[in-house]
Amino acid sequence: MPFNFEAFIGLRYLRARRRNGFISFISLLSVIGIALGVAALIVVLSVMNGFQQEIRGRMLSVVSHLEVSSYDGRIGGWQPLAATLVRQPHVVAAAPYVSAQGLLSSGGNVRGTLVRGIDPVAEGRVVTLGKQMLRGKLESLQPGGFNIVLGVELARALGVEVGDKVTLITPQGNVTPAGMMPRLKQFTVSGIFKAGMFEYDATLAMVSLRDAQVLFRLGQDVSGVRLKLDDPMLAPQLKATLASQLAANQVATDWTDMNANYFRAVQIEKRMMFIILTLIVAVAAFNLVSTLVMVVTDKQADIAILRTLGASPASIMKIFVIQGSVAGVMGTLAGVAGGLLLAFNLGTVQQTIERIIGARLLSSDVYMIDFLPVEVLPADVTTIAVISLLLSLLATLYPSWRAARTRPAEALRYE
Repeated sequence: MPFNFEAFIGLRYLRARRRNGFISFISLLSVIGIALGVAALIVVLSVMNGFQQEIRGRMLSVVSHLEVSSYDGRIGGWQPLAATLVRQPHVVAAAPYVSAQGLLSSGGNVRGTLVRGIDPVAEGRVVTLGKQMLRGKLESLQPGGFNIVLGVELARALGVEVGDKVTLITPQGNVTPAGMMPRLKQFTVSGIFKAGMFEYDATLAMVSLRDAQVLFRLGQDVSGVRLKLDDPMLAPQLKATLASQLAANQVATDWTDMNANYFRAVQIEKRMMFIILTLIVAVAAFNLVSTLVMVVTDKQADIAILRTLGASPASIMKIFVIQGSVAGVMGTLAGVAGGLLLAFNLGTVQQTIERIIGARLLSSDVYMIDFLPVEVLPADVTTIAVISLLLSLLATLYPSWRAARTRPAEALRYE
């Protein structure tokens, strides 16, 4: 029999009013289950993608795409190195920096800090931290001014505001008759920034590049050179290219290396959520097995009549494969449409729920953000849809095979 015959019968079984309403109800639940599972997968993965993109953006407002430093902590004659690096493909800007550990004290408060010496103009070409200033400006870090810009959490812990004095204690000491004494230098707080990541807001302090060189006794040397690329995703590739071009004591580090644990944790979490939610789709898809088995049992006489009219076992199998597959396609399409609709309007949904319950669903103090960022990736949506369709098709094989094995004589014995 031609294929369109099997399609006609399969679609007729799918939309016909059956004598057993329970079968229709179970079939409807299967379609709804597939739709809900697919929609949940799309929304959850889109939110995780959006969260990762949001945190990556905040991270790159402080961290450069690529850094070239040395094993001994200082690079002399950095200007030729910076000029060479800027000529590399995809590199758009370079900025020198000094990086060292220290202690900041104000009153009775003392906090460990990462001190970064920068050139505000060059730094502004590499990162966007200047746009994250809550008070003051990054340009206040002028040579000889001994001004300092603090992260908002660090400033809060020290109890200081713009205009207050803080004392920076460096590990390098001065030899005196009384022994080794730590070096102390008083700075004026000229700005406070908020990068949106606690790690940087609570530990980072920035001073003028020249002031840092004097304070840490580097002369004209720097700790390294920071680079900005036209595409941050190319940083690992450029790092590999630079490995053979840098001096023996120099090393390149990209932004994924600096935050490897974070990105590894997010990737593992995303994979686990994908697996867990895919199991929900699998459970809904395999509900089709019970639905089709009941349909096969209910249609024993019809199958027997079709067999006596010349239908082959393969034709009978196709009928029920088509019936189950169409149900899977309907559930998948409904889930994709519902998932995309919810994902693109998730902000409105969040605001509506918050108005109803009178409370915030997300606190920026806990989650770093107070909204649900969404980034829908076509590759994710396609993968989810394909997996759902494959699971639905797989669920039809056993019932269809069982229908194909129906023997007409036994099926019609009591009819």
